[in-house]
Amino acid sequence: MSDLGLRTKMLVRDVMSSPVITMDEDEATNKAAANMDMHDLGAVIVTNKAGKSIGIITERDLVIRVIAKNLKPDTVKAKEIMTTPLVTVEPEATISDAARRMTRLDIRRLVVIYKGNLVGIISSKDILGVMPELIEIMQEKSRIEGAARTEETEEVPLSGYCDHCNIYSESLKESNGQNICDECRVELEQEK
Repeated sequence: MSDLGLRTKMLVRDVMSSPVITMDEDEATNKAAANMDMHDLGAVIVTNKAGKSIGIITERDLVIRVIAKNLKPDTVKAKEIMTTPLVTVEPEATISDAARRMTRLDIRRLVVIYKGNLVGIISSKDILGVMPELIEIMQEKSRIEGAARTEETEEVPLSGYCDHCNIYSESLKESNGQNICDECRVELEQEK
């Protein structure tokens, strides 16, 4: 398929969410919750004063580190509950690599970094969303490769009864839609 100019692998950059919603490390966690609600997100990235990404706050972080401890979200700072360090991935990584990394680390999101800058975020939900397309790509690639292999293989003799003389043979070959044994094939060629 690469001969046709088609990519057979889907990359992180193809499915990542961008731009990413960020918040300052000194802001209250209720702002994180408000951003998640407003933008229908499951996480926000926490940045320091210099604008560098330093952590992530997920819905789970809010539940476990704020709500479960009965803390007031407007008094808890983002840097107190964020998950750090960030687990990152390059935009040119394959979806398979990203999925394996998430599984190995038991996380649901990877921050996408290009040349040291935050460019996106990819979640397990994003990957699941493209699985039908990936399966179709694999099936199509398999179909194309199978057709190419069929064209490359030489004709293999069949076993069965000759359609011309009705005698069993282990070397039948297809001729004009019929399976013909060697003797009948020679006979038919001489008749022509």
